[in-house]
Amino acid sequence: MHDFREWRPHPWHGLEVGPQPPTLVTAYIEITPFDLVKYEVDKPTGYLKVDRPQQGASSPPTLYGFIPSTYCGPRVAMLSPGATEADGDPLDICVVSERPITRADIILTARVVGGLRMIDDDEADDKIIGVLAGDPVWGGATDLDDLPVALVNRLEHYFVTYKNMPGAPLRARVEARYDMAHAGTVIEAAIADYDELFRPA
Repeated sequence: MHDFREWRPHPWHGLEVGPQPPTLVTAYIEITPFDLVKYEVDKPTGYLKVDRPQQGASSPPTLYGFIPSTYCGPRVAMLSPGATEADGDPLDICVVSERPITRADIILTARVVGGLRMIDDDEADDKIIGVLAGDPVWGGATDLDDLPVALVNRLEHYFVTYKNMPGAPLRARVEARYDMAHAGTVIEAAIADYDELFRPA
């Protein structure tokens, strides 16, 4: 018998977290550095939809999507003292690749190296940072310090400003950058939040 799925799985609920979470995880990519429109998964159908044109002039500096079978709920919120709750979405991930990947609606395996503790409208909205597994340049990275500071600075600037119209006050802030160990804690919390909501005993 061939190992295949008769119907396309929902990218949030039909895919596994990854081969070795929280170190190696699956990333479903919604948007690339080449996109001038923000795409995101339509929660009911699982299809990629147009969310909105990018509000400012910047594009995401890396691939951007989420880790399947995760949910930002109360456990994730507890890891962000400045948040009143979590955003209720799958856990976001940014993936660095040396070779340009120009299309979204794909899955890949990412090695987690760290993350950003972000608060958006008082909600925890963490951004996990990873590298493409097996990447010839970045595949050996194991922590956030292995990435150029300029790249992490760009990521932080993008997420603080990407929802804002030019000239409007900022809605989001990055409270901290964290290492691979804490990123693993956030991922495990998001897995537990998902299991409690979507896979109750």
